[in-house]
Amino acid sequence: MSKSPIYQSRFIKFNCCVLVPTYNNAGSLASVLQDLLVYTENIVVVNDGSTDDTRDILTGFSDLEILHFKENRGKGVALNRGFKFAQELGYEYAITIDSDGQHYPDDLDIFLTELENRQPGDQELLLVGDRNMGRDDIPGKSSTGNKFSNFWFLVVTGTQLSDTQSGYRLYPLNVVKNIRFYTRKFEFEIEIIVKSAWRNVEVKNIPIKVFYEENRVTHFRPFWDITRITLLYMWFVLVSFFYIHPRNKYQDFKKKGFKRFWKEDIVKSQEPAHKKAAAIALGVFIGISPFWGLHTLLVFSLGAFFRLNKVIAFLFSNISIPPLIPFIIYGSYQMGSFISGNGFDWKLSMENFDSSAEIFQSLGLYILGSFVLAGLFALVLWVVFYFLFSYSEQKHVVKS
Repeated sequence: MSKSPIYQSRFIKFNCCVLVPTYNNAGSLASVLQDLLVYTENIVVVNDGSTDDTRDILTGFSDLEILHFKENRGKGVALNRGFKFAQELGYEYAITIDSDGQHYPDDLDIFLTELENRQPGDQELLLVGDRNMGRDDIPGKSSTGNKFSNFWFLVVTGTQLSDTQSGYRLYPLNVVKNIRFYTRKFEFEIEIIVKSAWRNVEVKNIPIKVFYEENRVTHFRPFWDITRITLLYMWFVLVSFFYIHPRNKYQDFKKKGFKRFWKEDIVKSQEPAHKKAAAIALGVFIGISPFWGLHTLLVFSLGAFFRLNKVIAFLFSNISIPPLIPFIIYGSYQMGSFISGNGFDWKLSMENFDSSAEIFQSLGLYILGSFVLAGLFALVLWVVFYFLFSYSEQKHVVKS
């Protein structure tokens, strides 16, 4: 009588499978599948048009569910088709694992434990393995690319992850089936976690082990794949700033009402006074700065980077609304003139700009002055609001 795989009962309990996309990994594929079979029989393999011995190797695993593509279509297509196939087989979750041998099958326990710890009513869960990219044995280019992706994922979703590019993940298939995808290759794994987060899915990291072999087979093409990921994030930034973030805040406003929304989302009473004041200072600094047309992008990006209240920062960045723009430009020019040693030019008129050289010189004075003026206003408002928020917090403590 054959022994049941170690975690088979747990996989059955959650209608979960392991999904293995593979392309020209004949050197490691058989050992990866053999190791997985120690833990579960619920394995789905997608052969993404491999041209090596992959198809022959898979004939030795006839008990597994296997899809073969005639030609290579990209990891994104392989994953997406694998998700649909897994759903057709009745699965509700899929744990994806790369076939290059860098992941440890015994880490399946960590994914299953997260499912077991969920409570009724919890939001849907998408797990991404955290490979601890700060380790010394992680290639520098992988660590740098991951940091880039982590930052922009935070900007467009508001969720902090330490690893956004690991292929060892758990997906809720009932969520995935309702998302329309447009990417086909490695950037698909970015698209799916961003769009899941936008649908109120909890996207979180869990610690996993990873083995980096010096000459392991990888199909990641640094220039083209990073270019596609960058373009994808550029699109996500636009969508998130002009649709997702405003939509979410509007929905929160409708749900909570003005008083609760102001307290929780604008004032955020649980945040310390210095951070609330810093959000105001950041918004004012960006609003006065000469980056016209980029204020919204900058305030949300820097707000995410410094972990400040982006709503407060955005509101105060609107200091540069049309009625105030002439005063900001005039004040910036005067400040630049003063700093450069020319003193305040109170008799400013169009005659001051009757040559190209004078126009460029004045533009330089404006840019210089705008940064100084922005810094001064930001500093003053930080001090003012820090004491106001501190006083308000002390008053609240005394009352309670």
